[in-house]
Amino acid sequence: MGYEAALKKSWDEFLALECGHSLSVRFLTDEYAVQPGERKILGLACNVPAKDFTVILILHYLVRKIKGLPPVSGVWLPFREVAGIEGYYAAFKKRSIEPIIRKYGNNPAALLAAAERFGARRFEGEGSSVIIDMFEGVPVLIKLWPADDEFGPDANIFFDSSIAGIFPIEDIVVLAGIIAARI
Repeated sequence: MGYEAALKKSWDEFLALECGHSLSVRFLTDEYAVQPGERKILGLACNVPAKDFTVILILHYLVRKIKGLPPVSGVWLPFREVAGIEGYYAAFKKRSIEPIIRKYGNNPAALLAAAERFGARRFEGEGSSVIIDMFEGVPVLIKLWPADDEFGPDANIFFDSSIAGIFPIEDIVVLAGIIAARI
């Protein structure tokens, strides 16, 4: 499904909930104004329309939020354990894990510093690990392990198990790619 069809479907689903008033939503560090009557979402920092993929993510999130977000479970799942990912792992790895390794593999401490821009919280455990809230109630855990004598650096992105009740798998791939690109 192309962006036009996905946008129409997302707006139709959102508008069917009869949420006709304007509202705002935080996505990473950006605030967006949702204008249902105009079918428009604007970034408040510069009053520019959000990109199509961002609009779709925001609308999917808001639909689920209005219906009731599943509670954060605290159970972290790697992408491979999120239901229905069979055909998506290669794209997920290329868009999210590989860029993080390229950027921070030789300097894991830089990941911690970069994540501070997003209000990230340190996650105690092995390697350099941070939790970033993509949306309210949608935490994402990034783990980066430094190289050692036997292996090169490695990374992974983990999702709270509640994510499958919020976003379709395609959105999860896009969310991970956005984090990797922005961090």
